Amino acid sequence: MRCPKCHADDTKVIDSRETDEGSSIRRRRSCGKCSGRFTTYERLEEVALLVTKTGGGRQPFDRIKIIAGVAAAAKGRPVTLEQIEGLAEEVEDELRAHTGDLTSTRIGHCVLERLRGLDEVVYMRFASVYKGFDAAADFQRELRLLKNLQS
Repeated sequence: MRCPKCHADDTKVIDSRETDEGSSIRRRRSCGKCSGRFTTYERLEEVALLVTKTGGGRQPFDRIKIIAGVAAAAKGRPVTLEQIEGLAEEVEDELRAHTGDLTSTRIGHCVLERLRGLDEVVYMRFASVYKGFDAAADFQRELRLLKNLQS
């Protein structure tokens, strides 16, 4: 690592600590040439997830879209932003752990799985938009499915 002050290559680590719940390492360094001290962070470089949309297009995965969709479905419900962000993080972690194509359909199913245990009303609201409900029978069918999965 080069010193940011004198650009010398001769730096050494004088202290290392885990940060961000172990997801990165903070290192204090000292320059052998100018005796300057500076901090660096070491983090795992994550591979970008690409989502294949229903129409065939591809775009980068965006956790914010999950948060926005679930937050809209949760409006007026006793669901906190922390719960929604946690749900989105769990979905992203699951998607990163599996190989193969990442589709918008798969993402929607992952979200619905987690909403089932969080809040039934939010589940139904999200499902109605995600699955494109256009009749009361669609709600009844989804409610039966929800009840069967909980049994």
